[in-house]
Amino acid sequence: MLNWEDPLKAPSQTARPRTAPPGAAARHESRDTGSRSDVHHPLRAGDGLVSNDVLMATAGAAPSVDPNPHAVAEPEPEYDTDAEAGATGLESLEIGAGRIRVDDKKIINCRADLNQLVPFKYEWAWQKYLDGCANHWMPQEINMNADIQLWRDPNGLTDDERMIIKRNLGFFSTADSLVANNLVLAVYRHITNPECRQYLLRQAFEEALHTHAYQYVIESLGLDEGEVFNMYREVPAVSRKAEWALPFTQHLADPNFHTGTPENDQKLLRELVAFYVIFEGIFFYVGFTQLLSMGRRNKMTGTAEQFQYILRDESMHMNFGIDVINQIKLENPHLWNDGFKNEIVQMIREAVGLETQYAYDTMPRGILGLNAPMFEEYLQFIANRRCAQIGLPEQYPGATNPFPWMSEVLDLKKEKNFFETRVTEYQTGGALNWD
Repeated sequence: MLNWEDPLKAPSQTARPRTAPPGAAARHESRDTGSRSDVHHPLRAGDGLVSNDVLMATAGAAPSVDPNPHAVAEPEPEYDTDAEAGATGLESLEIGAGRIRVDDKKIINCRADLNQLVPFKYEWAWQKYLDGCANHWMPQEINMNADIQLWRDPNGLTDDERMIIKRNLGFFSTADSLVANNLVLAVYRHITNPECRQYLLRQAFEEALHTHAYQYVIESLGLDEGEVFNMYREVPAVSRKAEWALPFTQHLADPNFHTGTPENDQKLLRELVAFYVIFEGIFFYVGFTQLLSMGRRNKMTGTAEQFQYILRDESMHMNFGIDVINQIKLENPHLWNDGFKNEIVQMIREAVGLETQYAYDTMPRGILGLNAPMFEEYLQFIANRRCAQIGLPEQYPGATNPFPWMSEVLDLKKEKNFFETRVTEYQTGGALNWD
């Protein structure tokens, strides 16, 4: 069964193996033994769709979004404008200042020099940066010829299958840009630790890479680029999730906003939950499952392979964000009070409702062995997992995973964070082993 231990419990010196879910051993034994080879070779994008466990062994009607948000008057700030900010890294040089000590570092509201990467305080952040670099890939490495032929064949895909592909490309093509904007314009300047910032820079690049991948798929299939990219302003199923997330970035991107008071620190913490736990940890999962299920049926295999690599990256992003959230809680326990925890629980429950509606909107009829009610159960299962990862109680007792083929990707291999157990699946550089 999954490890639901307190995410804030100190990890042991050695990694504790996670217990596999019932039936996992049987599934492993039933796989083609040909996938177990004594000859190790690095797997790269373009090698074709592979089994989830092999790939992941490393490493969810609103009004449309306002296309011109600056055309309206700015609202009054809902935060303490007198808060004293931490360091930014742009301070004047202090000649003769003492060297940085580990104890000088803090994840928020730190006043030590942010331009000095070492000494490390948060080794988990640096390791995630190294892992992200080791997992580098490029969209053009993946062959899209089979997808092009299938898409052009009038009998190759059903109308429902085509809608799933276009709706998800419409959501993801702008979703990762929203996440990148959030990182660059809001989160980065409020995280006052250089090794964490180092990973944020890597994550920002990967978000741009993902947007590149969606553009590559859209261009390969000959889709109307304007239709797909503008879908988040035209299709309610897509726009309502973007509309939910945008206000969090808008508050933190205000140049007058600074952390340093309990009220403002909670706003930062709330925003981190919104993007890492909810946007990347819940809002992405219906689309991931739909497209990977299509690849499992030997349909749109190039597109599915792109999404396999994207899912690997996004799982790392989410785990990093959860580690940051838990570290802020450890250093600032007064922020994580009962009232704030109840607010976060309500955010997660609202997100489950939005992503469930997305499942019904994109899949009005059952296809690919999936249907919308199955996703409702699945999202409740994922929400329980997210709550456990940040130290909150389960919200949906008894919820189970209706997609066991996804459990190895999403729950066993990838969703380990520093506060639960050390990640051992990822390797860096030439040490990567994909077998």
